[in-house]
Amino acid sequence: MTAYRTIVVGTDGSESSLKAVEKAGSLAGDENARLVLACAYYPTDPKELGDAADVLKEDAYQITGAAPTYEILRSARERAASVGAKNIVERAVVGAPVDSLLALVEEVDADLLVVGNRGLNTITGRLLGSVPSDVARKSASDVLIVHTTR
Repeated sequence: MTAYRTIVVGTDGSESSLKAVEKAGSLAGDENARLVLACAYYPTDPKELGDAADVLKEDAYQITGAAPTYEILRSARERAASVGAKNIVERAVVGAPVDSLLALVEEVDADLLVVGNRGLNTITGRLLGSVPSDVARKSASDVLIVHTTR
């Protein structure tokens, strides 16, 4: 088996996704690989933000545009570095998480995509799809789904 050279990991800032970041960071450190931290977001219209935040409640941080994205990436960098990752790149990507992650994997020629299992075993995930199941099905690279929630 060959070593991974470039690993992409997706994070939305949740504790679950940061566990995936830690796993990816540990692998990147062990393999001396480049770790690309990715956070997808949608630019938002300020008028729509208040209504959406009321509906999404604790998940509203995911829709507030680019500013929180960079804070999420900074926290993820700290987590990844704490477990051994050295060559870390941060990427804020606009769009839906699955499409954005897959495009980034292709762009950086990643060998491995790491995501958490959040949403994988939910009713919504089964009916509408989830990030882990969709990337596993569509990715041309290896995919590691980290058990971050039970």
